[in-house]
Amino acid sequence: MSTRSGIFAGDDPFALARSWLAEAQAVEPNDPDAIALSTVDADGLPNVRMVLLKDILDDSFVFYTNYGSVKAQEIEAAGKAAFVIHWKSLRRQIRVRGVTARVEGQEADAYFASRSLKSRLGAWASRQSQPLGARTDLMAEVARQTMRHGTNPPRPPFWGGYRISPVEIEFWADGDFRLHDRFRWHRTTLADAWTVTRLSP
Repeated sequence: MSTRSGIFAGDDPFALARSWLAEAQAVEPNDPDAIALSTVDADGLPNVRMVLLKDILDDSFVFYTNYGSVKAQEIEAAGKAAFVIHWKSLRRQIRVRGVTARVEGQEADAYFASRSLKSRLGAWASRQSQPLGARTDLMAEVARQTMRHGTNPPRPPFWGGYRISPVEIEFWADGDFRLHDRFRWHRTTLADAWTVTRLSP
C-alpha cells in the first residue's frame, strides 16, 4: 500500500471519510454533508444533483430519496452511482464510485421518523421529478396529506434510502501551486481487499 500520513493516514477508508466529515461539520457554514450524486440514464447520458449524505457505515454511504424520482429510476436501472463531496473551507474532497442497494425496513423508518414533521408531510405530498402546475398545487397537496396523516405520518412506501458500496474512493486535498495530494482506494469487487495508490495531481 502507498505510504500515507497526516490527514490521509489509516487503513479504513470509511473511518477516514467519517473523520473528514466530522472536521467539515465544525467549519463548513452550510450542509457539510451535501454530495453531488451522479447517475446515468438509459442512453448513458449523465445526470448530477445535490443530495444530503445521511450516514457513513462501515461498508457504504447512505442517502434517502423518493423512489419515483429520476435519480432513483436511474439507480434502479444501472445498479451503480457515484458522488463527490467537496469542502471549500477545508480544501478537500472525496469521490466515490460503487454499486447500489435499497435501504428499507426499520432502518429507513427510523430515519424518516427523525425528520421534521413538515419534511415528512412534504415527502408524502411531492411527486418528485414530475411536472407541477403551480406551487399552490403542491401546498394544497401538503394540506391534504396533513389532514390524512396528522402529526405522525409513516414513511411512504415510495420513499427510502440507497446504500452506495464503493469499489473506488478517492481522497483529495489541495496543495500549493496546484500540486494536490490524491490517494485512490480501489478494489475490483466488494469482496476484495483495498489497494491504495497515490495519483498525480
